[in-house]
Amino acid sequence: MHATVKLTAILAVAASGAAFAASAEDIIAKERCWACHTSKTTPKGPSWASVAAKYQGQPDAEAKLVQMLKNGGPTPSGDDHKKVAGSDADLKAVVAIVLSSK
Repeated sequence: MHATVKLTAILAVAASGAAFAASAEDIIAKERCWACHTSKTTPKGPSWASVAAKYQGQPDAEAKLVQMLKNGGPTPSGDDHKKVAGSDADLKAVVAIVLSSK
């Protein structure tokens, strides 16, 4: 019986892991993404709408963009992108916002 209680507790904590993840909006604010990107204009970096258009229909778009955020470094335009702190799930949420921009 005692092992069942432990297993139940472990499963509950594992299932609630997403609840502890930062929201995409929090990451965008913390990392100051808006300093270089907006949804439609290009103050310094490309607009999110232009990124979404560029990667539209590419099955590996999410993975490419998550890796770029995770690792930083050169972008396709030749600029360097800074590393963005966050879990893979958090970065996927940020990329989902970018790819849904119009």
